[in-house]
Amino acid sequence: MANLQELLAQREALEKQIAQQRQAEASDALNKVRELVKEFGLTESDIFGKGKAAGSTKSAGKKVAPKYRDPATGNTWTGRGIAPKWLQGKDKAQFLIA
Repeated sequence: MANLQELLAQREALEKQIAQQRQAEASDALNKVRELVKEFGLTESDIFGKGKAAGSTKSAGKKVAPKYRDPATGNTWTGRGIAPKWLQGKDKAQFLIA
């Protein structure tokens, strides 16, 4: 049975081989892609699509103006998500921001 140092040396040699093989295969794949792009006259948008990633919306990440305000504390709520405790069980119409 090999000792620890021999096994570590073998692992290092294998990792180098793996990296070299990965680089060679990636290079081959890139050459194939370039040939196909040239052959069919593809553009970047043909390959990767246009605009933002699927599932994203224009409103993602935008802040929403508050719709309701607690006159006692000044706290606000946009009307999205779970209603705050100061509004639960009460008529929302009386807290609407004009």
